[in-house]
Amino acid sequence: MSAQPTAPALPGIADIQALAAGEMAAVNALIRGRLASDVLLINQISEHIIAAGGKRLRPMLVVLAARALGGGGPRAHQLAAIIEFIHTSTLLHDDVVDESDLRRGRKTANALWGNAASVLVGDFLYSRSFQLMVELDAMPVMQVLADTTNRIAEGEVLQLLHVHNPDTDEAAYLRVIERKTAVLFAAATRLGALLAGADAATQQKLHDYGLNLGLAFQIADDVLDYTADAEALGKNLGDDLAEGKATLPLIHAMANADDACRARLREIIETGDATAMPEVLAAIGQSGGIGYSQQRAAHYAALAEAALDDLPDTDWLRALRGLAHYSVSRNH
Repeated sequence: MSAQPTAPALPGIADIQALAAGEMAAVNALIRGRLASDVLLINQISEHIIAAGGKRLRPMLVVLAARALGGGGPRAHQLAAIIEFIHTSTLLHDDVVDESDLRRGRKTANALWGNAASVLVGDFLYSRSFQLMVELDAMPVMQVLADTTNRIAEGEVLQLLHVHNPDTDEAAYLRVIERKTAVLFAAATRLGALLAGADAATQQKLHDYGLNLGLAFQIADDVLDYTADAEALGKNLGDDLAEGKATLPLIHAMANADDACRARLREIIETGDATAMPEVLAAIGQSGGIGYSQQRAAHYAALAEAALDDLPDTDWLRALRGLAHYSVSRNH
């Protein structure tokens, strides 16, 4: 009996970026064009954070989802820009709240221009995204984005409640990262489907894909805070610990430590003692916290990929599948 042919390997991140390059060039041109303001400081801070680059993953999800379902074009580009403006505004606000001084290997805006300027320019980007939304003149789009931005704000407050809280458990952690990260992924992919004219069931599939992708991506990101090379990561290792954030590797260690170790970890979380990183890494290692967290990330990545089953198999859909794999295999 002849062997079954093996399916071709899914595209990696470089292949996906190459596939979307034409679309993303249009998105980036729109982003830069619509950032312009006659207030110089807005231009300086906006340019600083946009020029820092990043993978533009969230806006890319809009165009990939739209193209996977036969859509695309200027309206998808505008929606992608909206998603990026919302994301960028949350970064500006996050860095102020977290007192971060490094992002993507560069000084944060708040480190360079101060907290007040960063918050206000974040507000400018939010309001600019609302202007772009209104131009699309599509109530279903505005409904999704209004709900999404509200959920993100809830996530910010929820995370604040868990800072320096050693009793944060896995369920509470997941509630935070769903709102802070996953809902914007889900909005990006759902709205790509909506713009492509997909029916409600297909829109829901793309929403489920995006939500689970976002969960996988954030858990993997939190693992990297304990395992990555600082230069590759583009931020200080142990930032989460210093900020008093108990993410999944540490939560798992807390749940599985003996009484003495748990008491010490509680103290470290309550004080945000970044100098205790070696102790924390030892506790995480002993509990298998990294492996456990990677398994949880892989679980959500698999759910994301499964949500795409029964959709037409195109290069664009395969790119979405490839991103599910990339979300848990990256090193920065």
